[in-house]
Amino acid sequence: MIRHGKSRASGGGSPNEAERSTDRQVRDKIKTIDEMGVLAYQLHAAGRTITLVHGTFDLLHMGHVRHLESARREGDILMVTVTADAHVIRTPDRPVFADHMRAEMLAALEYVDFVGVHDGVSAIDVIRTIRPEAYVKGADYANPEDDVTGKIVDERNAVEEHGGRLVITKDITFSSSSLLNKHFDLYDPELRDYLDDMRESGAVNEILELIERVKDFRVLLVGDAIVDEYQYVMPLGKSPKEMMIATQFENREVFAGGVFAAANHIASFCKEIEVITSLGNLDSHEELIRKNLKPNVRLTPLHRDGVPTTRKSRFIESGYMRKVFEVYFMDDSPLDAPMETALNTLIKERAGDFDVVIATDFGHGLIGPSTTRTLVDTARFLAVNTQTNSANAGFNLVTKYPKADYVCIDAPEARLATRERTKDIDTVISELLPGVIECSRLTVTHGTNGCVTFETGQGVTKIPAFTKTVVDTVGAGDAFLAVTAPIVAAGGSMDLVGFIGNAAGAIKVSILGHRQSVEKPRLVKFLTTLLK
Repeated sequence: MIRHGKSRASGGGSPNEAERSTDRQVRDKIKTIDEMGVLAYQLHAAGRTITLVHGTFDLLHMGHVRHLESARREGDILMVTVTADAHVIRTPDRPVFADHMRAEMLAALEYVDFVGVHDGVSAIDVIRTIRPEAYVKGADYANPEDDVTGKIVDERNAVEEHGGRLVITKDITFSSSSLLNKHFDLYDPELRDYLDDMRESGAVNEILELIERVKDFRVLLVGDAIVDEYQYVMPLGKSPKEMMIATQFENREVFAGGVFAAANHIASFCKEIEVITSLGNLDSHEELIRKNLKPNVRLTPLHRDGVPTTRKSRFIESGYMRKVFEVYFMDDSPLDAPMETALNTLIKERAGDFDVVIATDFGHGLIGPSTTRTLVDTARFLAVNTQTNSANAGFNLVTKYPKADYVCIDAPEARLATRERTKDIDTVISELLPGVIECSRLTVTHGTNGCVTFETGQGVTKIPAFTKTVVDTVGAGDAFLAVTAPIVAAGGSMDLVGFIGNAAGAIKVSILGHRQSVEKPRLVKFLTTLLK
C-alpha cells in the first residue's frame, strides 16, 4: 500500500514511530538477487509458491498496479525485479528514475513481498536463481514476435526448465514511455515539437517497416582497418623539469574499429556482411579483429608487408573519461601497384553480388583513385563516407568520388569539400555538395545540432539531436552511416533516414569505445520509446 500523509518536514518535527516503522518495512523488502534466491529456497522448502515479475517500471502507473495485483494471485509470495539503469534499452536518457528509486516505489505496494535490482539485460538469471512457479508478463508479450528484445522466448524456456509457467496478464495497459513523453518535460522545445509532429504523422510504423525491409540484404564494406586502443591513465601533474603532464597507467582496452566497427553495427540489421580491407603484417591484430567480428561478418583481408595495421592509441583520464592525447601507429602511404590491383580485382569480383556497398574511407592509404573508380563502376548501390581526421586534414574529401548513391559526412567535412566556411549548412547540403559530387541523397551530421538530410526533389530536412548524454563520440558517424545506408538503398525517405540515423548515433555516443555495437533490438526500442 502506498503511504500518504504529512511531509516529514511538516511542523518542523521528526518522523513519528509509525512513519519510521513503515519506512523500515519498505526498505526491508528490498534485497539483492542472491538474497532473494536464498529466501526463495527457504519459502519453497516451507511449501510456499512464488510469483516473479520483472520489468523496468520507470514510472509506476495504474497499468502496473493492476498487473502486479493479478500476479499476486498466481502464488503465495510476489517477488519483483527491476532492470538496473545500465541495462535499460530504451533511450540514452532513460530511465528517468534510478533503479533504487524504482525499487522503492514497488516495495511501497502492499501486495509486493520482495524487490530486487537485476544487473542484466534479461530475467533469465533471476528466473534460474528464484525458480518461481509463475513468471508473469503483461499483455504486450502475448505474441512473442512483438518482443523487440527477443528475450521472452528464452525467459519462458527458463521458467519451464524447473516446471514453472509463463503467465500473461490481461487488464488495462498504459505505457510508461508514453506517459513520460506526454506529461514530463523531458526534451528541449525544438525536439519536443519535432517528436510530436512525428507521432501525429504515424511515422513509427513506416520506420519499423523500413528496418525490417533490409533484414535479407547483403552488404559489402570496403574501408580502412583501424585498431582503437584506449589507455586509461591517472594524471599526476606537471613534470617539474619539462613542459608536460605526467600520468600513471591503470589499464587498457583494445577494440576493432574503423571498417570493422561499421560492419558490426550493421550486422544485426542485415543478413550477410563482408569486409574487404588490408592488414599490416607487422603487428596485424588479425586475431583480435576476427575475434571481435559478429558471426555474420566475413573478413577478406589483403596483407601488406613491412607495415602495421593502423592503431590509434588514445590516452584517457580515467576519472572523467576525458581524452588527453593520442598516438597513431601506421603507414598511410598508398598501396603499391600490385596490391592496388589485387584490391580492385576483389571489388570487381564481389561488389555485384551485394545489395549495398559501403566505402568507409578514413584516408589511411587503402582507397586511391583507381579504387574509387572501381567502387563507382561496380557497386549496385554505393554509400560513401570520407573522414577527415588528424592524419589527413583537408586531403581526404568526398570529392575524390565522382558520384555515389548516398553520401554521409559531418559538417566540417562538408564545408571542406565545398570550400565554404560561412554559409548555413542547408545551403551547403542542398546547393553546394551536389555541385561537387553527383549524388541525389545526402546526410550531413551536425553533432549537438542533430543532422540535416537532402534528397533531390524533396529538399532539406533538419532532425534535432536525440540525446545530451555523451560518453564517447568515437565511431558515432560510422554507426549513422552503417545503419542508414541499407535503409536508403531500400527506398527510405531521407527524413526517416535522418531520424533512424540520429537514433543510431545517440546510442553510439552512450557507449565507450567499441565495447558494444548498435543492435537492432535496442534501436527499435529507442525509436518506439521516442514516438510513444
